[in-house]
Amino acid sequence: MKKLMLSVALSVSAAGVWAHGCPGEMKVVDAKLATSPKLSDADMAKVKQLRADGEKLHKEGKHTESMKALADAKKLLGV
Repeated sequence: MKKLMLSVALSVSAAGVWAHGCPGEMKVVDAKLATSPKLSDADMAKVKQLRADGEKLHKEGKHTESMKALADAKKLLGV
């Protein structure tokens, strides 16, 4: 029984850590956007859409998808 409870506790805490990664990634994207990176209008629109998608997915509890969208935004920004 103790092993089961420990396993559940570790699973829940690991999910919590992953969930908190999204806001940190959003802050990275926001910070880079604040420095007015030299991007084409199309790329800037794409970054802003990916950032918005990342936040929306995070709020929906879809953290894997959120992290993917934010990673794509960071890649376009050169972060």
